[in-house]
Amino acid sequence: MCGILAVIGKRLSEEKIGGLSKRMSHRGPDESDVHVTEEGYVLSHERLSIVDLETGKQPIQGTSTAWMIHNGEIYNHQDLRNNELKDHTFRTTGDSEVIVHLYEEYGVDFLDKLDGVFSFVVVDGKDFIAARDPIGVKPLYYGTDDEGSIWFSSEMKTLVDQCSSFAAFPPGHYYTPETGFVEYYTPDWFDYKKATKELDLSKIRESLIEATRKRLMADVPLGVLLSGGLDSSLTSSIAARLMKDSGQKLHSFSIGLDETAPDLVAARKVAEFLGTEHSEFHFTVEEGIDILKKLVWHLETYDVTSIRASTPMYFLSKGIKEKGVKVVLSGEGADEIFGGYLYFKNAPTADDFQKETIRRVQRLATADCLRADKSTMAHGLEARVPFLDKAFLKTAMETEAVHKLPKTYDGVEKYILRKAFDTPEQPFLPDEVLWRQKEQFSDGVGYSWIDELIAFASARVTDEQMATAAEKYPYNTPATKEAYFYREIFHSHFPQENAAKTVKRWIPKWQEDLDPSGRANTSHVATNAKKQLEELAQL
Repeated sequence: MCGILAVIGKRLSEEKIGGLSKRMSHRGPDESDVHVTEEGYVLSHERLSIVDLETGKQPIQGTSTAWMIHNGEIYNHQDLRNNELKDHTFRTTGDSEVIVHLYEEYGVDFLDKLDGVFSFVVVDGKDFIAARDPIGVKPLYYGTDDEGSIWFSSEMKTLVDQCSSFAAFPPGHYYTPETGFVEYYTPDWFDYKKATKELDLSKIRESLIEATRKRLMADVPLGVLLSGGLDSSLTSSIAARLMKDSGQKLHSFSIGLDETAPDLVAARKVAEFLGTEHSEFHFTVEEGIDILKKLVWHLETYDVTSIRASTPMYFLSKGIKEKGVKVVLSGEGADEIFGGYLYFKNAPTADDFQKETIRRVQRLATADCLRADKSTMAHGLEARVPFLDKAFLKTAMETEAVHKLPKTYDGVEKYILRKAFDTPEQPFLPDEVLWRQKEQFSDGVGYSWIDELIAFASARVTDEQMATAAEKYPYNTPATKEAYFYREIFHSHFPQENAAKTVKRWIPKWQEDLDPSGRANTSHVATNAKKQLEELAQL
């Protein structure tokens, strides 16, 4: 994981490009480097070393004139080296280098061969290609300056005062000067009518296990984000089993306002069940409020739910990095794939349900993937997401929608995922966790976090400001005082209209209250955390 910056068409000094790249040095605290090609194209890299700690420095040169920079992980890099690229000579043992060699071997027609997450730029003379992974797990932005040069960057903050226009690079696309944007990732499941496969619980289980196995690739200590919810608990359980086979101990990490937070109560139970080396962190509402301005600068969004959930994730990431862990598994994507958000219970039909899961997965780059990447990488911590594995997505998304519909199972969300791992002979999780109701991360750290955050923000925005909100912010006009408060912070960092247009708001469907908190759904059962702590302690 790292931060990349490329400028195509303008010769900049290494001092200039290095200064801009350092705006995202938090993404790559281990080392940095710049390469200027003979044509004057500039490639800069801020490195967080995870694989091949000794020789994996970037930019990386191919066998001849091509150079590349890459952010992400290529999980099948060894298979590519052994097969498609067996005749190539490599300069490193890391995963990134296969990208430039695939370009040399196949031109631009190689994206489907990559199994991993990525944003990258390859330059070869005056030719170049930029690309982003299928779902947008890794961030990438692009822009043009007044002289017509094209810029690519992992974060928007390096472009905003250099480019006259800029936007988020679309997931599942590549760009070349000859073709413009080309969508290379068009799986059958993009069409809701293609969800016709019969339910196969064993295939769902084995596919997620394999997706998790791939993501244990690292030459540094690895852990798991463990909220105690279904998704993070499953990936933690799978990782614990796989690592136990190799004699490794799994580190797990949780956060909440205090020990009675719903997530901490459940996470403690899971950690004990799995035998992980568990660490628990706390933060106060006041501490959360104090870092909002800095947090929005890191996140580059004003979306309400992203900011609410990123605050505890920011503190958690800081604590994890201080313990010497550089890579964690996380559970993003499961709620979008299986319709885990409580509003999915109100889907009118199976077709509506399937369409919404597709829409949610396709927009993950603007929501949970953005949050997971930028709140962890603010501290140089890499988050990996097994649920967004291409093969697992194919298995889950092509399953007939009626099998995923909560109405089919008396309103139980993500029923088939739970059932796939309901194996009494060798249980993955305690039953009370396997069947725990969905709790959104910003709720699970403690209900008072959102309540007090709303109160704080609302006290700082006047009725007069809300009355003129549409005039000041015609795009994505804030609908609440909390949203207005975040928009003001965002605008202070990124006042450009292009910046505002990179943001997509997360809004639930099929319910009256459009607040993104899970508690806004009438099916949510608000739990007394202290009582829950006592009950779990007795089990």
